[in-house]
Amino acid sequence: MNEQPTSAAVRELLLRGYTAFNARDIVTLLSIMHPEVEWANGMEGGYVHGHDGVRAYWTHQWSLINPFVEPQAFMTEPDGRTVVEVHQRVLDKDGNRLLEGTVQHVYQVRNELIQHMEIRNPTEDANSQGHSD
Repeated sequence: MNEQPTSAAVRELLLRGYTAFNARDIVTLLSIMHPEVEWANGMEGGYVHGHDGVRAYWTHQWSLINPFVEPQAFMTEPDGRTVVEVHQRVLDKDGNRLLEGTVQHVYQVRNELIQHMEIRNPTEDANSQGHSD
């Protein structure tokens, strides 16, 4: 992959988003998303659509679990999408760890708004690339 540094503006936008997510600040989160955003549903698969879909998804998610995400690295793919390597930690409502590990969030940002976000598991990608027996 021919990755390039991520622009400062996109990096700053996404860092604001991660900070807001960890603070459960839905107003700030929605303010950096396009009204017709497509957002990966990490719990059930598929995507949620638009501000109402994202609000409902996160409100439901936060009522069940307590996820925290910390961006570790930013890269830009040749097609212009931004890949953020993220350390995620998911706790239950009593503070017990349910899940911890690294995933990749892939963003399409246009006009300083998030248009699309998908989740990649870097180990699945590594296992599926270059193995043709």
